[in-house]
Amino acid sequence: MVLLICCATFFSTLLGGLFALKFKSKLYLILGFSAGAVIGVAFFDLLPTAVELAEKAYGIRQVISMAGFGFIFYFILDRFIIHLNQYNNTSNNIRGRVAAFFLTLHSFLDGVAIGLAFHISVSIGGLVATAVLVHDFADGINTTNVILKENGSRKDALKWLITNAIAPMLGACSTLFYHLPSENLGLLLALISGFFLYIGASDFLPESQARNPKPVTVFITVFGILTLYIAIHIAQI
Repeated sequence: MVLLICCATFFSTLLGGLFALKFKSKLYLILGFSAGAVIGVAFFDLLPTAVELAEKAYGIRQVISMAGFGFIFYFILDRFIIHLNQYNNTSNNIRGRVAAFFLTLHSFLDGVAIGLAFHISVSIGGLVATAVLVHDFADGINTTNVILKENGSRKDALKWLITNAIAPMLGACSTLFYHLPSENLGLLLALISGFFLYIGASDFLPESQARNPKPVTVFITVFGILTLYIAIHIAQI
């Protein structure tokens, strides 16, 4: 059952990334949607889940603080990478790869969440799996976009897309060999939500507006946020 669900996440992620590759000429619109999708995942999925899992052990304040530390850490990392690239007079493509890595780590943890949820019960596992599936299409779009935005090649984007699509399967399989306490998983999800907020608000959003500063870009960003909100809400019913 778990492997079948992970296969579904693979194809959902892959389709999202291929969609972004096909419509590369409309990158500003896809970036706008990605900004909304990444911010939506952070606010409506990762952070609430982190609080649910970790608040009893650590308290809400510490969980939210972990998200803040994630934002600050990614900001420092991003500035360091930009400075390093300027010093070495190289392309900024490494920024895209770092962002793609953390998006892939998120997908791996999605798989971990599915596997651990099925350890508890089939019904809880099914609920978590549904929540993961509904935003995997956007995950594929986001992973492809972080590479394309930094002038990465189509081949490089495809490599990261496939890696991201495989990650949930590896995450779910890994839970056969260990048990991660839910409160620790919650803190990790909070940290990653901080990464996502930085990627969406400080990277995708300004880039989409710079490429096409028109109302349609604002609309597509809000549409991205609402799409993830509705999808996650439906998955939890």
